[in-house]
Amino acid sequence: MRIADKTVEEFLEKSGKVNAEQLTTLQDQEKSEKRPLQDLVISNNLISEKELTKMYADSVDVPYVEFSPKDIKREVLMELPERIARQYNTVVFDVDEDGVKYIAMADPDDVQALNFMQKQLGPKLRVFVAPESQINATLDSYRANIAGELTKVISSDELAAEDADNEEVDESDLAEDSPIAQTVNLIIEYGIKAGASDIHIEPREKFVVVRYRIDGILREANKLPKKVLAALTSRIKILSNLKIDEHRAPQDGRFKIAVGSQMYALRVSTLPIIDGEKVVMRILNESVKAAAFDELGFWGNALKILQQAIVQPNGMVLVTGPTGSGKSTTLFSVLSMLNTPNVNISTIEDPVEYRIVGVNQTQVNPIAGMTFANGLRSLLRQDPNIIMVGEIRDTETADLAIQAALTGHLVFSTLHTSDAATSLPRLLDMGVEPFLIASTVRAVIAQRLVRRLCPDCKEVFTPDTGVLERIKSAFDLHSAEDFAHINQLESDALKDGVGLEDGGKGKGSVNELSSTEKSILRLWKTHEDGCNNCNHTGYKGRIGIYEVLDNDQTIQKSIVNNSSSEDLEALALSKGMVSMHIDGLIKCLRGETTIEEVMRVTSDR
Repeated sequence: MRIADKTVEEFLEKSGKVNAEQLTTLQDQEKSEKRPLQDLVISNNLISEKELTKMYADSVDVPYVEFSPKDIKREVLMELPERIARQYNTVVFDVDEDGVKYIAMADPDDVQALNFMQKQLGPKLRVFVAPESQINATLDSYRANIAGELTKVISSDELAAEDADNEEVDESDLAEDSPIAQTVNLIIEYGIKAGASDIHIEPREKFVVVRYRIDGILREANKLPKKVLAALTSRIKILSNLKIDEHRAPQDGRFKIAVGSQMYALRVSTLPIIDGEKVVMRILNESVKAAAFDELGFWGNALKILQQAIVQPNGMVLVTGPTGSGKSTTLFSVLSMLNTPNVNISTIEDPVEYRIVGVNQTQVNPIAGMTFANGLRSLLRQDPNIIMVGEIRDTETADLAIQAALTGHLVFSTLHTSDAATSLPRLLDMGVEPFLIASTVRAVIAQRLVRRLCPDCKEVFTPDTGVLERIKSAFDLHSAEDFAHINQLESDALKDGVGLEDGGKGKGSVNELSSTEKSILRLWKTHEDGCNNCNHTGYKGRIGIYEVLDNDQTIQKSIVNNSSSEDLEALALSKGMVSMHIDGLIKCLRGETTIEEVMRVTSDR
């Protein structure tokens, strides 16, 4: 969909999204970057792709539609051959009982495309406008049996030999059209389609295991003959610009690959182990758009505190949690939201995971002397408004970050602590004066990621006495007041537009429970065998559980008095902070995850 600049300007003026000064800045940016205005307003978060598409649909008098690629039946999708669908950026997403085919187009003004669709599909057509990202995602659905293709390539004559004595790499093995190259491509594509964050290629004594980390859990997918290991790692090293003759030392590299309509960056790490070289590839979707805070899982008071903290002219916002808890994703959403043409955002990261157009991102490089501290010191000479430091690891970085927050900058960073309250004494341990912490830190976010229940096969149930007792113990619910508090939080979630699931009656007898326990009547669990949508795991995707500590005047006084993390947490809870455990429980009641998941990821607390 290519919308004329003048039309985009009219949409913006009508919506009141920008003023005259912002529009002039956008027009200057358009000239300097040579990018369409519609792309700039979306990348600068002035308007979403969906909003822009809806406005366009109204202007051309064509109905707007949204759909999920996974909900489109295979036989419906195949009404239009893949080659034609890609050529005209059009998909068939439904066929009604009268044989009318529903097609979604990015550009319904394309007369040539419409005429061709009528010849190809017949006169019974209904045309809709859909966001281009949804059409592209649907186009990617044409390739559905990647696992089968990988099995076919692996079982080919060239790779099927079990004799692993000869592991020398032949030049033909590394050719673009070789079975090895196809195997690498399919391993990566399978991981991307499965929603994996990491691909592990692990040599064993007699074979090579391919495992994928999906929703935080490693799963074995394939076993390859040991003979292919050398060629496989060499192929990946060539793509990553690494030394193919170096097998004794770890190496790190990076390359990009296009899968369907999306561009992915793969961060590669090799490591010598006893049985050969292990390769891990981190998958980073460079086409991904930042999620809104409510999509990440923020709600209620936590959402309000975060929204207030990130619009302050100065100060510090900390995000805490272990590796893999989603800290980078949260900061990506924050920076994308704040990224406008009239602010200078600079970051120092290790590594740079998300690329943000318009943000000055710097990669840590200790060999070249680019540490977090040195990088931050240099950033402060670059006239920044907003600074993101990947991690505060030492006293020097902590001091510089605090000074930056004191001198008119808004600073974001991460710490490895188990909860929000512990991060403040951690800064004290690094030698930061209590009054400086009190006056600069605006909010602290502690988080974990839990797996989402599959929406297609999750089941509601009423906990029996044994399950309820475990819940009461795990979440410290012992009195009528405790249960009333959960009820109130559940109501708050509903008021904030976070809809509760309509799960039916579930199992068990309500009469078995006391009146104070009736607030936890509906919990959710995975279906015994899962379904095709979730690859029979019961889970699909992840969501965050959070606690957000607001550093108000009461907390500030407590910090200055050198209070312990336990005292700070108790004070924050008394003032309305929802703990990570309880946030997880509320999400269990809403049917988004399970009690087991919440307990699994919060076991370190």
